[in-house]
Amino acid sequence: MVIHMSTAQPVPPSAETVRRALGEFQIVVDDEQVSQIQQYIRLLLVWNEKVNLTAIRDPLEILYRHFCESMYAAVAITLKGGRLADVGSGGGFPGVPLKIMRPELQLFLVDSNVKKATFLAELVRTLGLKNTSVLVSRYEELGEELFPLDAVCSRALGEFASFLKWAGSERIAANQVIFWIGGHDLDEVRRIAGWEWREPVLVPKSLRRFLLVGARKPEIPSSESAE
Repeated sequence: MVIHMSTAQPVPPSAETVRRALGEFQIVVDDEQVSQIQQYIRLLLVWNEKVNLTAIRDPLEILYRHFCESMYAAVAITLKGGRLADVGSGGGFPGVPLKIMRPELQLFLVDSNVKKATFLAELVRTLGLKNTSVLVSRYEELGEELFPLDAVCSRALGEFASFLKWAGSERIAANQVIFWIGGHDLDEVRRIAGWEWREPVLVPKSLRRFLLVGARKPEIPSSESAE
């Protein structure tokens, strides 16, 4: 696929601005991570001229809304290594910012849109991310490509019940789900059976956006299967 881009290079926020913004979310980054964030924003803005990756165009707002909110999970819920799938990744959020924060993660970026997946592949190459795969597929069609998962996350999801059924199924066996979710969806999600939900964590500087984490409940064998 050939996508023609503008030759003008957008200007990402300065290193000082990146550190200050992340500091407001209690996030500390090193020089390499700052550089990766700046490269990411630059590439995102160039590609966004041709591929609809984000409705946000302002680099500073992109920094706060996409990077700070995504990376906040690494400190708010103590996310560390393991196998993580980002479903409906789109422009790479939240998966790639989390990978920048936690390089030890084995990351799977899932999106059914070919153009968005092409961007994700270029992003992975540009940032030099190790142990990161891009899967062009609807999540419902995936199984052994991901199994087993330590966690699955999403910021752009509406079909919570079907997603959680898939995530908790034997062919995925995700131990944990992580949602960036609006306050109006909290009650609906926490009523879905099969998951033990933590108290939601309010994302700083957001309008009622929360981090919601659920742990898959172990299946209890029925009396018939135990006989």
